[in-house]
Amino acid sequence: MNAIHSLRSLLAHPLTKGMDLDDPKTTELRCQIVRDKKFLRKIYDDWYGLIRSRIPSGPGGVLELGSGAGYFQEFVPSVIRSEVFVCRNAQLVADARTLPFVDGCLKALVMTDVFHHIPDVRAFLKEAVRCLKPGGRLTMIEPWVSPWSKAVFGHLHHEPFLPQAKEWTIPISGPLSGANGAIPWIVFHRDRAQFAAEFPQLQFREIRPIMPLVYLISGGVAMRDLIPGQLYGPCRFVENVLSPFVNWTAMFALIDIEKIDVERG
Repeated sequence: MNAIHSLRSLLAHPLTKGMDLDDPKTTELRCQIVRDKKFLRKIYDDWYGLIRSRIPSGPGGVLELGSGAGYFQEFVPSVIRSEVFVCRNAQLVADARTLPFVDGCLKALVMTDVFHHIPDVRAFLKEAVRCLKPGGRLTMIEPWVSPWSKAVFGHLHHEPFLPQAKEWTIPISGPLSGANGAIPWIVFHRDRAQFAAEFPQLQFREIRPIMPLVYLISGGVAMRDLIPGQLYGPCRFVENVLSPFVNWTAMFALIDIEKIDVERG
């Protein structure tokens, strides 16, 4: 473990090395890192494209949770950008468990790497049901559990990754330091029957495990550049070759859920 800690320290990105994860300035610097690291930005471009393509047409607002470290507004200019604290890249300070919106006013609720930081996802899902209009979508990119990801997230990542957790909650510490990277898999896969029973209005359209390789070799937002942006295409080609094994190798998943009108069936 000391060797892993030393490696993390050696590769830590100089902009955020040693900074408090819960400091809004850290989030703002991470936004700069995502934009500046060419390989990592291509990953986010792919993620944002997937999310944008799931947003339904027609009236209604689009709310992004956890906007501070990203640039989804470049893909959907009308998006309402929210964060749990005041920062430059958010228009609204909002807690996912008590959203400041009237019933049925949103056509989409989107997020990237946020769901696994929400202290009580059951409370958030109730808010999603309330705020989304029928036909509205809850779409996210989140960490996922596979044999490969358990090895990577369990040993090389700073956030807790606990697939064995029994509850849908995480200890409250800070908005970003509090986490369980396995929560999306727990709620939407392991406990899928329980989810369906508690939230019959939320129907899965797609759960697609993705990206076994490229995020790891990008170094993410916490580490220095590990690979030039020009190699993104070849690396994605390798991932496509590995696609038959994605259930064993995926590190993330695209999760797309639709709110239906239960009374109409």
